[in-house]
Amino acid sequence: MTSRLSARDLIRVGLAGLRVRPGRVVLASLGIAIGIATMVAVVGISTSSQADLLRQLDELGTNMLTVKAGQTLQGEDAKLPEKSVVMVSRIPAVFAVAATGDVEASVYRTDRMPADQTGGISVRAATLGLLQTVQGNVRGGGWFTAATERYPTVVLGSIAARRLGVTSPGAQVWLGGRWFTVLGVLDPVPLAPGIDRAALVGWPAARQLLGFDGHPTTIYERSTPEEVEAVRAVLPRTVNPEYPEEVTVSRPSDALAARAATAGAFTNLLLGLGAVALLVGGVGVANTMVVSVLERRREIGLRRALGATRGHIRVQFLTESLLLSGLGGVVGLALGVLVTVGYALSNGFPTLVPLWAIGGGLGAVVVIGSAAGLYPAVRAARLSPTVALTA
Repeated sequence: MTSRLSARDLIRVGLAGLRVRPGRVVLASLGIAIGIATMVAVVGISTSSQADLLRQLDELGTNMLTVKAGQTLQGEDAKLPEKSVVMVSRIPAVFAVAATGDVEASVYRTDRMPADQTGGISVRAATLGLLQTVQGNVRGGGWFTAATERYPTVVLGSIAARRLGVTSPGAQVWLGGRWFTVLGVLDPVPLAPGIDRAALVGWPAARQLLGFDGHPTTIYERSTPEEVEAVRAVLPRTVNPEYPEEVTVSRPSDALAARAATAGAFTNLLLGLGAVALLVGGVGVANTMVVSVLERRREIGLRRALGATRGHIRVQFLTESLLLSGLGGVVGLALGVLVTVGYALSNGFPTLVPLWAIGGGLGAVVVIGSAAGLYPAVRAARLSPTVALTA
């Protein structure tokens, strides 16, 4: 009569083989745990950060285009016409347009600062509709009005305010050789990062007080999403009908999309490192199982003498290998999820761990456990009972 080994007995025998060597089990499963944790955490963090980027794109919209002056045929810096903003506003699909213009001035916290210590802060003239067009937010204070844009007032970008040490409106800064009152401080503007490092002055005040020539440097426009490409095609000739080749048009949201793509490429690299760690863990499991077979030859011989078949011995050691890998896999999955949750919460990202990453981790555990235990299991099954008992 052929003996049979139930699944319950098989798991019990496999666990018994692991319990007698707890230290070796922990060390062998550690490599699997590190590999699985790395892969799950990398996928989870990448997915969470990409979800945050997509959320930003949804909130900020992909329908904003920026227009800047390029170069002339002689290689010199071109200028946008003074009437550019008005011309762009006449395009039927455009519903918001604003501009900034570079001003030849510097801003300092006090009038006693050395002239060369500008802190990398630029001074720009800004039209009234800028904040609405770029979807910026005022952290403290307010934005320009039709009245305040004519007076020596300034709105600071987030980085500019930090470098000047200004945290609230009402402070005075030395700008262009005279005192300006800080009207407001902005939050970061993802689609117009140049504004973060700028001190913004009202367009009329820049012309009257700082010698601004009135030529916009950057134009920001928003159109209906369906008409973005059509507007993009006509913007150069609308802005500068005489020299459209001197106008460059870009879409800032493409930069966020590029960041998401770059993050995906970086994720693939880290996944490769996780796979290497998983492979090393598999080698560790295989080595542990081979040593276990050598140390337990008497046990193998005794079981064979009592009626266990070669198939029973193979399945027993293969089960031990799978349980050993499974232990590391479960610990690795838990660590990977915890790392993802901690990273997402600390950065304000949505927490996302794709189910395919968890399923892939479990699948990798099964494959690694099977591959690592196959050779030791076959070797154990080939031992002759008489040779094993006399070893």
